[in-house]
Amino acid sequence: MISLLHIKNIGIIDDLTIELENGFNVFTGETGAGKTLIIDAINIISGGRFSKEMIRKGENHSFVELNLYLPENENAIENNIIVSREIFSSGKNTCKINGRLVTVTELKNFMNDIIDIHGQNDNQKILNYKNHIKYLDNFCGENLKPLLSEYKTLYEKYCDLKRTLQENFGDNKERQRQLDLLQYEFDEIDSANLKENEEDELLKKHNYFENSEKICTNLDSANSACENAVDEINNSIKAIDKISNLDEKYQEKLNELKNIYYEIDEFSRDLSDMNEDMYFDENERNEVEERLDLISSLKRKYGNSIKEILEYKDKIQAEIDRITNLDETNKKIKQEINVLEEKMNSVSNDIHKIRIDVAKDMSNKINNELTELEMPNSKFSVEITTDEKFNSRGKDKVHFYISTNLGENKGELDKIASGGEMSRIMLAIKTILANSDKTPVMIFDEIDTGISGKAAKVVGKKLKLIGKNHQVICITHQPSIAAKGDTNYYISKVIEENRTHTIVKKLNEIEVINEIARIANGDVTSIALQHAEELRKSA
Repeated sequence: MISLLHIKNIGIIDDLTIELENGFNVFTGETGAGKTLIIDAINIISGGRFSKEMIRKGENHSFVELNLYLPENENAIENNIIVSREIFSSGKNTCKINGRLVTVTELKNFMNDIIDIHGQNDNQKILNYKNHIKYLDNFCGENLKPLLSEYKTLYEKYCDLKRTLQENFGDNKERQRQLDLLQYEFDEIDSANLKENEEDELLKKHNYFENSEKICTNLDSANSACENAVDEINNSIKAIDKISNLDEKYQEKLNELKNIYYEIDEFSRDLSDMNEDMYFDENERNEVEERLDLISSLKRKYGNSIKEILEYKDKIQAEIDRITNLDETNKKIKQEINVLEEKMNSVSNDIHKIRIDVAKDMSNKINNELTELEMPNSKFSVEITTDEKFNSRGKDKVHFYISTNLGENKGELDKIASGGEMSRIMLAIKTILANSDKTPVMIFDEIDTGISGKAAKVVGKKLKLIGKNHQVICITHQPSIAAKGDTNYYISKVIEENRTHTIVKKLNEIEVINEIARIANGDVTSIALQHAEELRKSA
């Protein structure tokens, strides 16, 4: 149950805390006081959509927090769980469960099994045909549980084997497609005949061809400069030679100069030879560029280097060998699947028989409820069809259908019933499923819309009945429904400092009588109070 609800900055609500009780909680109040905003806040904390326009004027964020008490929550570390959601005008969203950050999707999935909100325009779980089989199975009770448990074990193993078979390319077409793809990749790499270090050599050649003209020009310039230097050094040798006999030091310098002469002369010849050795073959250049393009293409597909490409080639070969030799393994898996399918067919047939029998009883009970709810001509039916494929709950598909008037064709719930009728249909279903539905909190937003006073009395009776096994929160304008409340709250608005605020007050017994009188008559007169007391006593 929700033990405490805290709302900040949503519409005219600035900072509101509501302590809720178990059983049937009734909210009443004048139009525009903020009743719908409270339901909106609960929808937001349940992972519902939020519009930035809902943020209170002048504020930059909204905040909703609730404390859940779940004594039967087997997965909870503790029974008290605090859930919060803060939404900023910038669009930032912060969701927490017991202080742990979660995504909106995680929040929605968590709250989906805790709170069920029903409003006039909401598509609830009961309108989604995928949930119909769950409602029927819950109504089936203990007789179905062992069979469903047995089937679930078989189905999980069946899915695992199917998944393994798929991973092993048990489908011949898929396996051949994968083999063709792998073989194509292997052949493409193999035909390239890659060498691990060849790319470096190719890049050197490519660089050489790209700069051949520049190399020739600069070698020639360097050689010319060396030849000029040799001539000048030769003149220096002749000059020093004329004085070399005068002192040993001149002779030493002459020898040094000659050595320099010979070195530069030899260096010049080397440059000349290098220039003569320069060549430019256009065909070889094209071959180098084509080879580099091929390597680049293979790198984009199979790895960042030739080494990685060759490693990938080895992996492909290993995978080709593995897939080629999977026939025997897949054969055994298929045999296991066939055995499982026989067992699953047997169990699902037993499940189907129970569902068929119970579906009739469920339909009859819901039709009885609809008669009490002033819909005597409505015909509700639970219909079961069997599919060829297995699903997580057998081979059955369950759909709820209804005809609301004599002579009309039956159809899906949300396509046939009006707003007021849908409220009563939903309530009838909720009533007969009250003991089996595990959702602890049920919220009804103005379920009395479009129904008469007589029907409203029955609606109140049904809601109180549901409140015995669930926490029920209901917003109503009907005095006969308000009279059935275990706990009643009055929602009003006040103006302080030129701002409107919502206030929620838990009512004592005298205040409950006064509120029922106000709803029924508009004014709290003695006659209205007497009528309110009679309604309260009958509750």
